[in-house]
Amino acid sequence: MKRIYIICSLAVFLGIAGGISFFLIRDANAAIPASTTFITQSGDTFNFGKDKTKLKLIEFIYTHCPDVCPTTTQKMVDLKEDLLKKGIYGKGVEFVTITIDPYRDTSEILQEYKKGFGIEKDNNWLFLTGEKQQIKDDQKQLRKITNALQFQYKDPGNGQFIHSTFTYLVDEDNKFITKFPMGKEFNKQDVYDKILDKIE
Repeated sequence: MKRIYIICSLAVFLGIAGGISFFLIRDANAAIPASTTFITQSGDTFNFGKDKTKLKLIEFIYTHCPDVCPTTTQKMVDLKEDLLKKGIYGKGVEFVTITIDPYRDTSEILQEYKKGFGIEKDNNWLFLTGEKQQIKDDQKQLRKITNALQFQYKDPGNGQFIHSTFTYLVDEDNKFITKFPMGKEFNKQDVYDKILDKIE
């Protein structure tokens, strides 16, 4: 009986360890496909495969979000100020905000959203969306990056999206480094330290 208990305990332990290993390996190998293309808040085309100069801190939002999205963006504004003081914002790291609601969040809407946080003149913080005329293709582009980073989202039909609550740090080659909680759980110091660790 004791032997069965030990075997069962070992099997459970190995199952848990295997599951943890799977997720760690999956995240470590995650990368944004080079073909992923969006439209910026200025209406320009942005391709992840052509932007291999800096680390990127990526957040997914939708502008109608009542809580976690604007809270995260504001915390990133505060983080930006700390990185500017260190002299690495725009040089070693840039911010990327991607809407999960490209149909409503046009370039013009994203410009207004950006303005609301006082960052409308910041060229090192990109806000990305799609084009209404190509909404199906835009959704495919969006799924390329959300699937790569394991970010989940869904519109239940009322325009209030259900979504994962993580921001992501990727390297110059758009490969996953780590992720951080969104909203009130977004710890500015933790993100700051990780960015510095990767740059220095």
